[in-house]
Amino acid sequence: MNYPRLEIDSSKIKHNAQTLIHQLGLKGISVTPVTKVCLGHPVIAQILVNAGAKILADSRIENIEKIKKSGITIPAMLIRSPMLSQVKNVIQYCDISLNTELVVIRALSAAASKLNITHDIIIMVELGDLREGVMPIDLLSFIENITHLPHITLRGIGSNLACRYGVSPDDNNMSQLSDLADEIDRKFDMQLDIISGGNSASLNWAFNNTKPTRVNDLRLGEAIFLGCEALYQEHIKGLFNDVITLTAEVIESKIKPSQPWGKRAVNAFGEKPHTDDRGAVSQAILALGRQDVSISGITPPEGITIVSSTSDHLIIETSGKSLIVGQKINFKLNYSALLFAMTSPFVHKYFLTQLDGMQQQLA
Repeated sequence: MNYPRLEIDSSKIKHNAQTLIHQLGLKGISVTPVTKVCLGHPVIAQILVNAGAKILADSRIENIEKIKKSGITIPAMLIRSPMLSQVKNVIQYCDISLNTELVVIRALSAAASKLNITHDIIIMVELGDLREGVMPIDLLSFIENITHLPHITLRGIGSNLACRYGVSPDDNNMSQLSDLADEIDRKFDMQLDIISGGNSASLNWAFNNTKPTRVNDLRLGEAIFLGCEALYQEHIKGLFNDVITLTAEVIESKIKPSQPWGKRAVNAFGEKPHTDDRGAVSQAILALGRQDVSISGITPPEGITIVSSTSDHLIIETSGKSLIVGQKINFKLNYSALLFAMTSPFVHKYFLTQLDGMQQQLA
């Protein structure tokens, strides 16, 4: 086997997706699984379809193109505002896109007209986290400018919270989104059918909300792949939180001083780490580095401490017996670490599936 490696339990992904689809369905909220963290891998996309997904979402058109070319036919949603340079591909491969700029929507209309395709859009509204979104005060006039555009259908509005500043979805901002949907329906004599209330950070609000709401969709990735909500990283009851494991191999194991010696300047990353003299320590190096994963987002097993990292090396210390060269160490990951590791071409990916009672690996 090749290392470092991510081992992805596909059956647990299916379970998590099915559970969330069911639980949120009881609240009148649909789940749009987001595939960006797995780079739109067709195996994972198909598992999500098998779990009951009706729409798949991704932030990269390249991932959506990969999914579509694999033969998956359910609608695809682009959740990052389209680039002007990619509008033709957006029209060709995406059924729905999230938008905030009139110039982009007009370009989508022109591209859709050339291909004689109707493209659906959702307008994103700024509710405080200051990432993408039309300011609420400008929303009605914004929509007035797009209602006449050919081959464009306004399906709904949405918002994104927590990603930039950690602004939490709550009754106030979700009620504002609902009220805006009602206002749009009245002014333009329409019925918006998708009110997208955010990502895995919105789950606490969604599960605990008891008030009437127009919010009927969440775009979920982290909750499906890691089994937790995004705000406080708390485990969601009924979900697996060990879906994905990162494994790295020991390439050196020695007893060494804990304190460097010689004249010190900055390291390869412009840092000058503080060190304490703790005497001799049991140090090991793993073939895993910053080029592979976000080091701050991985958690080692009990008895192992991460003390440093470089591009290609992870330096750890053990409180018990020394590790041996060739030994494999498993790490838990947060969303940031998973995103880095899935994107790195040097981290090997193994998708475990249950076929005829046997686990098989799909690279």
